[in-house]
Amino acid sequence: MTTRYEEGLALLDRLDKEQIGPIVDGLKDIAPDFSRLLVEFAFGDIYARPGIDLRSRQIATLAALTVLGAAPQLKAHIRASLAAGLSRPEIIEILMQMALYAGFPAALDALAIAREAFKEARGA
Repeated sequence: MTTRYEEGLALLDRLDKEQIGPIVDGLKDIAPDFSRLLVEFAFGDIYARPGIDLRSRQIATLAALTVLGAAPQLKAHIRASLAAGLSRPEIIEILMQMALYAGFPAALDALAIAREAFKEARGA
């Protein structure tokens, strides 16, 4: 039986292998337990739930991060959304839809972030 942490790491690996190191190691000097909690709770508990598929979870995540204006997380989740099966045009439509709920500035920022994430994904 896998632990919540192991299950979370496996989901992160599936979504975006490049994010594992920054998430796990990035907070060691200030909040070492936070990365463990993030992996266990966000990915080991919530993302691993059977109620909706990973693709649908990523759609909801893109929308929420756009509304919040959480640029670094949005960029990472755009790449993860590609890995979860969303196409670039679908991602663009999701971000454009957010103009209705978060405003045009938030949607414009999200589209600029998508441009960067797509360039990075193309280089990978």
